[in-house]
Amino acid sequence: MNILSTRAVVPLVVSALTLGFLATTAPTSFPGVQPQLATLGDRVYLAFGLVDAISVVRSDDRGETFGPPSRLPLSGRLSLGMHRGPRVATTNSTVLVTAVAGAKGGGADGDVLLFRSRDRGTSWTTAVVINDVVGSAREGLHALAASASGLVVIAWLDLRAGGTRIFAAVSRDHGATWTPDVLVYASPSGSVCECCHPSVAIDREGRIAVMFRNNVDGNRDMYVARSAGEGSFAPATKVGTASWPLNACPMDGGGLALTEGGIVAIWRREDGIFLSSGQVPERRLGTGRDPTVATTGAHHDIAWSSSAGIMLVRDSTQPVPVAAGRFPAILALKEKTVLAWEDQGTVLVRAIPR
Repeated sequence: MNILSTRAVVPLVVSALTLGFLATTAPTSFPGVQPQLATLGDRVYLAFGLVDAISVVRSDDRGETFGPPSRLPLSGRLSLGMHRGPRVATTNSTVLVTAVAGAKGGGADGDVLLFRSRDRGTSWTTAVVINDVVGSAREGLHALAASASGLVVIAWLDLRAGGTRIFAAVSRDHGATWTPDVLVYASPSGSVCECCHPSVAIDREGRIAVMFRNNVDGNRDMYVARSAGEGSFAPATKVGTASWPLNACPMDGGGLALTEGGIVAIWRREDGIFLSSGQVPERRLGTGRDPTVATTGAHHDIAWSSSAGIMLVRDSTQPVPVAAGRFPAILALKEKTVLAWEDQGTVLVRAIPR
């Protein structure tokens, strides 16, 4: 398999916003990689990996300070790096963490594992395997989303048959029980993009959307499949207006949110970062990779990595550089943005006032 990896050059634009929060705040740091964020009320949860360990840290002041890491009871080899690694989400009563791990690791085997905490992340259950076919999640790329009411969705790249397909499982009781695996999408060309992570989002009515990079007739474009009733998904539709003919995998899956205005999607095509929101089919925001998006109310927060470091866009402002690093994760809160990223084996997290 050919793997495409590029680091595009982005001009360094220094703004008053950048100088303001960088001069007065310092990020909290932990040894680790591949950070992910979730929030529940005033609490913010940060999950990340380090070799074959999963850690979760909690903030009780909306991302300003964090406590010590709690290590989850993982046995086996953890899939980690290039958008592989743990995911974290919350309902109104449960913190959930997922990861892909196997006895051998390295793509030889791997299942989607779920850990749950009912005491705000103090203690964790032993892992439960989500995928029905053992080893079918061995590519190591998956996504997790949850609603306050207890709807939880996990989607992953599945290898149970020839080619790579998108499968999902759904829980409606805070992750306690799960549906059988559901086929979300199978490409007419035989395989979706083999190593770009999927994204999952849930709207207020409990509708589910899964975004993934497809491979149709040699074009590696983003598609979204939406739930069409209990245990089924409607045919997937393409995101954006142009296509990316490519005989390689960019290892970059984008980000997804569902708002009252519809789907908000962020993705990479060639060296560009593109946003689709509401009735706007696409808009180029800048140059880079690893984009992610989060929304709350009217706020849209977007981050990606570039040669200038982590770039941040809030509510249609111009991109500003935050710090050196890659693989950002983002939370949009009413009064601040919580941003996490990795840099040289360290996970960093910072709350940035609006």
